[in-house]
Amino acid sequence: MDITKIAVIILAAGKGTRMKSELPKVLHKINGQSMINLVLSCASSIFDKKNIIVVVGHKSELVKEEINSRFEVFYALQERLIGTGDAVRSAIPFLQSDINHVVILCGDVPLIKRDTILNFAHYHVKNNHDISLLGVTVEQPKGYGRLIFNEHNKLTAICEEADATAEEKKINTVNSGIYCIKKEFLIYALDLIDTDNVQNEYYLTDLVSIASRQKSSIGCFIGNNPSEVIGVNTVEELEKAEQMLNKLS
Repeated sequence: MDITKIAVIILAAGKGTRMKSELPKVLHKINGQSMINLVLSCASSIFDKKNIIVVVGHKSELVKEEINSRFEVFYALQERLIGTGDAVRSAIPFLQSDINHVVILCGDVPLIKRDTILNFAHYHVKNNHDISLLGVTVEQPKGYGRLIFNEHNKLTAICEEADATAEEKKINTVNSGIYCIKKEFLIYALDLIDTDNVQNEYYLTDLVSIASRQKSSIGCFIGNNPSEVIGVNTVEELEKAEQMLNKLS
């Protein structure tokens, strides 16, 4: 695996309304470090700085100021917060011409580890998948997108919590929000995403169902530590992540 041919897009544009704060969500701190800088510490230990793109949006100057104090990256601006699919689309122009694959990380998933990303990317490249996602099995799946597999145990879709049926909500294998995608497939499939969902947003998760319809190769790498991919959306989850970080350290 040639790591120089892989770029990373980090999603950091959201408001974080449920944090009950005017501060952009990714600037909230765990053990004195902002969530975005924890993610960037991990990413910068793997990827060349010319291949790291951070998508900013809400109060973008504050987020840039925080990042610039420690890191040198490219910034893509999501002008309207209309979903993760749109956020990734805004970063496409910043991908270098020699990039073959793109890893997508979330600025509010701060406990992800270097080895997990490397193992995941290696799995994706080795198996020549068009799109791969990092999944985990959790006891409490509420709030996460559920992974939908067919009778052959092939991943066919991700169903967001807001769109899930009662039966789908029972599924406890969930999406971490972390992907590795062939650049060509990513650019092609982003144009096929629509807003036909409860949130009226462009879901990045729709790439899986698009890949399934197109008979593209889909990979699902199940991580062995759910704590690494906890998403932080509330003050309670921030406190929980801090406790987990202390255990992981």
